[in-house]
Amino acid sequence: MSKIFSLCFYNLLLPVGLLFMLPSAIRKMRQRGGHWRDLAQRFGFLSSSQMQAVNALPQGANRLWIHAVSVGEVGIATKLIAQLLKSRPESGIVLTTTTPTGYAQAQEFAVRQMGKMVVLYSPLDLPGVGWKLLRLLAPAQLVLVEAEVWPNLVFAAYRRGIPVSLVNARLSPRSARRFQKLGFLVKPIFGMLHQVMVQEPEDVQRWLGLGIMPERVHHTGSIKFDPQGGAADPAQVESLRRVLQAAGIGSDQPLLLLASTHPGEEVLLAKVAQRLRMKHPRLALLIVPRHVERAAALMQELISIGLHPQRRSLIQARTLDLLIDTTGELRAWQELATLVVVGKSFLATGGQNPAEAVMARKPVLFGPHMENFQSLIELLLSRKGAVQVADADALEPALDTLLSDPAQCQELGENGEAALALHEGATSKTVALL
Repeated sequence: MSKIFSLCFYNLLLPVGLLFMLPSAIRKMRQRGGHWRDLAQRFGFLSSSQMQAVNALPQGANRLWIHAVSVGEVGIATKLIAQLLKSRPESGIVLTTTTPTGYAQAQEFAVRQMGKMVVLYSPLDLPGVGWKLLRLLAPAQLVLVEAEVWPNLVFAAYRRGIPVSLVNARLSPRSARRFQKLGFLVKPIFGMLHQVMVQEPEDVQRWLGLGIMPERVHHTGSIKFDPQGGAADPAQVESLRRVLQAAGIGSDQPLLLLASTHPGEEVLLAKVAQRLRMKHPRLALLIVPRHVERAAALMQELISIGLHPQRRSLIQARTLDLLIDTTGELRAWQELATLVVVGKSFLATGGQNPAEAVMARKPVLFGPHMENFQSLIELLLSRKGAVQVADADALEPALDTLLSDPAQCQELGENGEAALALHEGATSKTVALL
């Protein structure tokens, strides 16, 4: 009865939430390359070619449906899938995602899986839609990445006897407190989960506080922070090395990478690079904005402060300033960088994930706002595996010191890699539990 009450309350509020989010969702879809025809999938309607691809996958216990919302979660999902197909080659995977950028990233990965994987857009969490897609896909398991617990979908899987696992689960203290206040509504939903695999030991108690039985909560470590399977694609790295050559940037030049930057940070941090060039004149600047649809406006902003940027997709002249307007390449760019500065940590709140840059054994620096990765930041700082600065003014001398001392750069990168070893094996542990 409590499950039905929770679902009724959720579904009463759902239309209001959808109407509120619709204008923003449509705008983002168009900006990021989405198509109106893709909306049919969001209501559980698949084309004949999509159904043909799904039906070609292994059936029964070997078919899994994995859902990952966007680029970051898709990165976790593809890492999990690679390990899953390696240990269980008889498996077939349906991967759903919500955003066009996540979809493109997933499709690029699926091409290399030799027909063992199908990529679709995720269904809207409307009553009946998830039920319909579960019937069409017929998975033996439903696997949700990080925080994608959609009530109607979870309930539909529960009623059909399909186990639902939440992998790489995260629950911040703030979210845990908020859920506790709404315990009478959320506990029945979370109680339908077959198992929850958490990133940190302290996460276990937070999930137990939501009414999940102790035997269903497992500490596996973070898939995203797991060094195993985190290497960049060598072919992609070589391809991007040729991009640098086309821009006139040599392999012996220091390369400062601004990773996943948010509005305002590009100009702020580019000015730091300009000042550093007074002492390090060959310093190349590589800017990877979090949202590539901002590339045209960013070009104008960078030109206005005296830079001479070229877009990665359209290099027409030699430059020290390269703006990346393509997706799915950040891990490979980190492999080529000399130093990495993490975005959303100076002018916004929350930060972006530094783990992949740390896996590349690069010196990683970030600003004061890394709230979304508190446990990882504490780990890296305690092991001297990253550098946190108070603001952009403090970033400049920190970068100058590292550019002037290659040995210190190497030590910082090695310390970071050693810190992440605590999460080694997380992907394999997760696969073993599925």
